[in-house]
Formats: sequence, structure tokens, C-alpha cells
Amino acid sequence: MPVVLTADIVGSRRLPDRAGAQRAIEDTIARVSAEIPDAVTAPIATTTGDELQGELVSVEAALSFTLLVRLALPEGIDLRFGIGVGDTVRVPSAGGDIAEGSAWWAAREAIDAVDARARRAVPSARTAIAAAPSEPPSVHGMIRMASAYLLARDEVVTTMSDRARRLTFGRCVGRTQRELAGEESITQSAVSQALAAAGSASLVEGYRRLRAGW
Repeated sequence: MPVVLTADIVGSRRLPDRAGAQRAIEDTIARVSAEIPDAVTAPIATTTGDELQGELVSVEAALSFTLLVRLALPEGIDLRFGIGVGDTVRVPSAGGDIAEGSAWWAAREAIDAVDARARRAVPSARTAIAAAPSEPPSVHGMIRMASAYLLARDEVVTTMSDRARRLTFGRCVGRTQRELAGEESITQSAVSQALAAAGSASLVEGYRRLRAGW
């Protein structure tokens, strides 16, 4: 079951340093790809403008990858994600193969949906997932459950401080509170308090459960 990812930069035209933001995003993608190399089957790379595309091994991998990326991005930079489930094909082209198929159309539908959702009822929304109509009912049921999870997850991440995101990222990838305290030049107690105040425990436990699924 191919799973693809489309992403674009939130508010790219308003960024004071667009080139610097692009470098930060690419560095973050590389960092997360190195942390969970088994998640990616085709590298997440810039295509045109502010859009990125790639392929992942499973829905669980896509949910894990997008969480880590959002947590690792520097303050003031954010991405919007559309995850698509369906078929993929490669169309030969003089400029290199073009990725197409129902998974990509579903990912485009998802990213358009999350953009509309963020503009209206749910400003914190950053990630959506959709399946091609041809996918079986069991897949569409899984997509509905993943969508509900993403709405709650995005709300938590969007309201986090930059430090809380860094600490939560560290806990997701197995860093101890003592190690994180040293990196942030704060006490271990301060790390614990920051994680608790941000609601990080649910994100970390959710990430571990997703990670166990692929």
C-alpha cells in the first residue's frame, strides 16, 4: 500500500528570509530522515516552489515522520502536510520520471483540505490524510481514525513553545531528560515541568506506538 507525502511551507511569502527557511527545512528533513531511515522509500525533496514530495513505507511511518519534522523545525517555520494512500506510477519524462497515481491525487486532496481547515474552523491544523476511492473500506476506516488523531496532535504541537518542541523531539528519539537538560542549560526538573505543561507525554507515547507498528 504506497503512502506518499506532499508538503508546503506555511506562509512562505511572509517569511523574512525565504532562502534561510528553505535551508532550515531541508536540514530538518535530513535530520529526521537520519533518525528514522527505515521510514522513507523515496527521499522527501523539494519539487517546485515551496513544495516537497516523497514516499514512505506505511501510514504509521508517515504519521511518525511528520510529527518529528514539525517538532524539529525552528521557531517561525512550519510545514503543511498531505498524506496520500493509493497507487503510484512513474511517468517517463525528459527531465526525469514524474510521480503520479491515485496516492498522489489523494495527497493533493489532503493538503488542500488541511489548508481549508486551517483557514476556517481549525487554525492549528497542519496535517491531513486521504485515501484513493479505490482503496478498500478497511483503509478508509483507518484513515478516519488517523484524521481524528492528527487534529488533536496538531493542536498540541502548534501551541507548543520552541523549547517544548525541542524537548519533545528529544524524548521521541530516546534522549533522557538529563541529556536534554544539559543541551538546554536548564535543570532536569525544568525539563520535566516543560514537558508536562506542553502535554508532551501523549505525543511521545503516541509516537512510540506508531513506531512499533512498522
